[in-house]
Amino acid sequence: MNVRALADAGALIAWLDRDDPWHERCREAFEELRLPLSTSTAVLTELFHLVGDNKREVELAWKFVCSGAVTVLSISDRDLPDLEALMAKYHDRPMDFADATLVHLAQRESLLTVFTVDHDDFETYRIGGRRRFRILPSR
Repeated sequence: MNVRALADAGALIAWLDRDDPWHERCREAFEELRLPLSTSTAVLTELFHLVGDNKREVELAWKFVCSGAVTVLSISDRDLPDLEALMAKYHDRPMDFADATLVHLAQRESLLTVFTVDHDDFETYRIGGRRRFRILPSR
């Protein structure tokens, strides 16, 4: 299928960790995606925070990030008001900063697919206020 997509931290961790309950579904979904996946520095911050101090997992995460499988899209000062507005709009979730960057990038870059295991949130979020995300892997 070869779909352009955004990458969220949870799916990246599941793809890297064979013991993760989402691993197999993420591995299969990854095959449908066109590389490089797009992400933000906020998502990478979350990824490295979640892998913690486990040396092997940190090395795997770095190897993946440096492989060219992901590209980091910029968030600048101009984007901050939009991120703030998204977080205010979804305050009842609550939307974290990393998710706000992905929703904002989806709108800015015309990306409708997100590689995530966070279905509850990304089924709620809308691109441009109306369009639903295509979420891979499916539940």
